[in-house]
Amino acid sequence: MLTLPDVALAPMLPVVLVLLGALVSTVGGFFVSRRTLTLINLALLLLSGVSMYSLWDSGGSAFNASLQADSPALLLGATILVGSVMTLLVSLDTAYRARLSFPEFDALLMYAVTGCLTIAFSGDLIVMLIGLEIMSLSGYVLATLQGSRRAEEAGLKYFLLGSAGSAILIYGIALLYGATGTLNYAGIAEKVATVSNLVPANTGILVAGALLILCGFAFKVALVPFHQWTPDVYSGAPTSVGLFLSTVVKVAAFAGMLRVFSGALAAAPGWHGVLQVLIGVTLIVGNAAALFQTNFKRLLAYSAVAHTGFLAMCILARPEVGGPALAYYLLIYTLMSGAALAIVAALQRTEAGFDISDMRGLYYRHPGYALALAVCLASLAGLPPFAGFFGKYLAFQAAFQSGYTGLSVLAVLASVAALVYYLRPGMLMFMPDRTPAREYAYGQRGPTTFTVALALVGVILLGILPNLWYRWGAHPDLWRFLAGH
Repeated sequence: MLTLPDVALAPMLPVVLVLLGALVSTVGGFFVSRRTLTLINLALLLLSGVSMYSLWDSGGSAFNASLQADSPALLLGATILVGSVMTLLVSLDTAYRARLSFPEFDALLMYAVTGCLTIAFSGDLIVMLIGLEIMSLSGYVLATLQGSRRAEEAGLKYFLLGSAGSAILIYGIALLYGATGTLNYAGIAEKVATVSNLVPANTGILVAGALLILCGFAFKVALVPFHQWTPDVYSGAPTSVGLFLSTVVKVAAFAGMLRVFSGALAAAPGWHGVLQVLIGVTLIVGNAAALFQTNFKRLLAYSAVAHTGFLAMCILARPEVGGPALAYYLLIYTLMSGAALAIVAALQRTEAGFDISDMRGLYYRHPGYALALAVCLASLAGLPPFAGFFGKYLAFQAAFQSGYTGLSVLAVLASVAALVYYLRPGMLMFMPDRTPAREYAYGQRGPTTFTVALALVGVILLGILPNLWYRWGAHPDLWRFLAGH
């Protein structure tokens, strides 16, 4: 008897709306301007957000739970949309100067967002892999779209290293399937829960598969030593693309890690200790390397590596405490890092960015941007009363309550050390400068200013009233859906 597929439109709607924007951008460039396409895509992203809100607490799924619109997916999906909207708004000002003012940019960006949402909504490893490849392939091309030598070099490095990371991830998935006989998160979690019943050979295959998948995700989120692509791509790619890669792609990769390691493989042996070592090395290397950077975009790249270590601590923690901490941290990281890169995009004269020394006297030339950037740097450093402080506090608390005391202490020390490289540009901006202005000072920057202002409001408001967002994911029962339960 023919069985009809389980096709439910509502759980798919947030992804379908974004995919529609990608398709419109692919064919619509022949009929309308690039700016019009961007406005259409912004509207579709907002509609996708509205559909996510309507799905809250519904636990909907499609294709036999291969696609799940549960609460973790909706929380992380909303953050993906926030970063995507920020990227499109900034591109309205900077695309022409960065030589990205053509419809293909919007099309590739929307395809990448489609892949990111697919990862967040995935219910099995195949759907996750499909989303990961859509996101990655679009990201590789986005990094090279500018046509400059720096962008081409950045894109090639990203592609070569990304291909190796994807191959490792796929091999890990194959081993995991060999050990458990299923690709569904809930099925894997059920098999892993009775790992003592597996034959010794299957247990070894399970551990090997989990470690290979961890290596694949470590590349996507930039855990040391899989971070080598990060400074080159962030500094070589167009700044608006760097904004997207540093926020949206990172959120999607952590959404996949949350699904796999806090859900399907939560009880699997082996990977916890390895991830703990990777986090410790990431905290040390990321913060130490940032101390020696003279280019501000490379400093933000190594800052992103360091924040990856803080974020990954939430994956180690128990899902009921690590899940909501990760959801909150990813949102405020998107706001503060996205706003900082938006300011760079508005002010830089060339796409290579500008040196930290060029920021001297920024307050006397662009007081609004200088104050906004100072707030972003303070929040990235984890200073109260900004949201970055509460994000780090939640990550430290989640790891500490889950028994990772030594790692929590190291994270606190690393956060204190980070004040040094955040303080230097923060101080230079308010020092008098006798040299001519070195920032790009022409053209309209209305959408960028609007983006920075909204992000700034979010960073301040969520720092003072964190429950405005944290309460949505604070209930422990929400995170039982991680493994499809």
